[in-house]
Amino acid sequence: MPARTESRPGRVWFVGAGPGAWDLLTIRAAECLRTADLVVHDALVPPWLRDAIAPAAELVPVERETTAGEDPGEATGRLLVRLAASGRTVVRLKGGDPTVFARLAEEIQPLHDAGIAYELVPGVTAALAAAAAAAVPLTSRASASSLTLVTGHEAGDKPNTVDFRALAGLPGTLAIYMGIEKIDRWSTALLAAGKPAETPVTIVSRCSWPDQRIASSSLGRCAVDATAAGLRPPAIVIVGEATGQASRSGPLAGRRVLVTRPAGQGEDLAALVRGAGGESICIPVVRLDAPASWQPLDDAIAAASTYDWIVFSSANGVRSFSMRLRAAGRDARWLATARIAAIGTATRRELAAVGLAADLTPDDFRAEGLVAAFADVSPGSRFLLVRADRGRDVLPRHLIDAGHHVVEVAAYANTPLGAIDAATLEALDAAGIDWVTVTSPSIATAAAHLFGDRMHRWRIASISPVTTAALAPLGLRPAAEAGQATIESLVAAMTDAERSG
Repeated sequence: MPARTESRPGRVWFVGAGPGAWDLLTIRAAECLRTADLVVHDALVPPWLRDAIAPAAELVPVERETTAGEDPGEATGRLLVRLAASGRTVVRLKGGDPTVFARLAEEIQPLHDAGIAYELVPGVTAALAAAAAAAVPLTSRASASSLTLVTGHEAGDKPNTVDFRALAGLPGTLAIYMGIEKIDRWSTALLAAGKPAETPVTIVSRCSWPDQRIASSSLGRCAVDATAAGLRPPAIVIVGEATGQASRSGPLAGRRVLVTRPAGQGEDLAALVRGAGGESICIPVVRLDAPASWQPLDDAIAAASTYDWIVFSSANGVRSFSMRLRAAGRDARWLATARIAAIGTATRRELAAVGLAADLTPDDFRAEGLVAAFADVSPGSRFLLVRADRGRDVLPRHLIDAGHHVVEVAAYANTPLGAIDAATLEALDAAGIDWVTVTSPSIATAAAHLFGDRMHRWRIASISPVTTAALAPLGLRPAAEAGQATIESLVAAMTDAERSG
C-alpha cells in the first residue's frame, strides 16, 4: 500500500481480538478492522480472523526478536509510531483484551511521547471466554465473592511479584493466564501457601480455536493431568470452588459441532448449538463477495416499480438490494406497488430489518415452495428474482413455463474458499469434530472439497433436501436433515439424532 502524504500523523487503535473465534469479535473491533490502512498483529491472532480485515489493509506481523536489553513492547510501540507518522490509520490487533497482560503500557508510551492519538477498543478477555466455553461460573454468592486475574508466567521468575499466600486465602476464583507453561510452579506455590489440594481446577486450552480442549482437575493434580492430556498453550486455568458447580448439559453435551457458514453469519447457529449443550467451532468454507458488476442489480432497482413481484432467495440478497437501494438515494417508496416474496423466515426477518414487509413466504422454504405459492398468479406477471450468482434454476424455469416475464439479478457472489490452511485442519483433527453443518448446496460442495475424507468421518447435518441432494454425488449422506430449512430445525434434527442414537 503506498504511503500517505498527510502532514499530520495518523491514529492508532489498540483493538482486542478476543480469544480467537471471529464470532467473538466485538462490533466496534470489526468496524476498526474494516477501515484500517494497516493491521499490526501477533501470533495469538488466528489466520481465520483475518477475514474480518479490509482486503486492501496491509498486514504487519510483530517481530518478537529484539536487540539485547530492548523491551519487546517498547519496540512495537516505536513501530506503531513509524507507521502512524505517515498519516495512516493503524490497528494494533491484540489477542483477548488489550489492557490485560498485553504489554499495553510499553506500547503506548512511544505513541504518547510522539503525540500520536490512540484509542483502546476492548475485547473479550481470555478468562471470561474460557469460563463461558467450560460453562463454569467465575463468581458465586456462596463460595467466590472475588475474581483475581493472575499471570502464570511470572511465578518462579519474579518471586516478589505475586503474593501466593494472599491469593491462597482469598474466598474467590483465580484465573491464571498463560497458565500451562509453568503450571507446576504456581500450583506448588498455592499449595505451599495453604490452598487445599482438592480445590477444583478447570483448564481451557486454546479457547475458541478449532482445537480447543477443556479439562477438569484439582489443584493437587492439575500439573500432572495437564501434562498427561497434552494440553497446549495458550491456556487459561480457573482455580476455585465455584468452577466445580456447573457443567454443560443438553442433548448435544460433549459434542463438537463445526459451523461452516460465511464469516459473520454463523453466530446464530453456533448460539443454538451452545444452547443445546454442544461446543461450536466456526470455520467458513465460502466467502460472500460483490457480484462481478453491480450494474444489473442497479438497473433492476431503477425499474423496481415496474415489477409485480420481487422475490428474495436469501437474507444476503436482501442486504445487497437494500444497500444499493440506499446508495441510489431511494427507499421502500420506490418499489411502489411491487409485492415482495421471501423464500423463508430468515429472509423475511432480514426484510423486516431493512424496513420491507414480505407479502408472501411459502410453507416450504425452498424454490419448490415458491413455485407452489405462485401457481395461481395470472400469466404475464413480471418477476424480479434477487439471488446469488449461482444456484438452482427451479423457480425461474417454472415461472417462464407458466408464461411470466422473469429477470434474474445477482446481488452477491457465493465464492468457495480455495483451501484451508494446514494448521487449521490439524487443529480440527486434534479437536475431534462430531458434527458438521451444511446450510446450502454451495456450502455442502465446498465443505466436501476442503475437508475431504473427514466428511466421511464426521456426522453431517443438512438443512434441507436440496442440500442433501448436493451431497449425494459426492458420496455423502447426512446423519440428520432439518424438517424445515431453518437453523432452529437443523439443530433440532441433530438433537433428535443424538437421542435416537
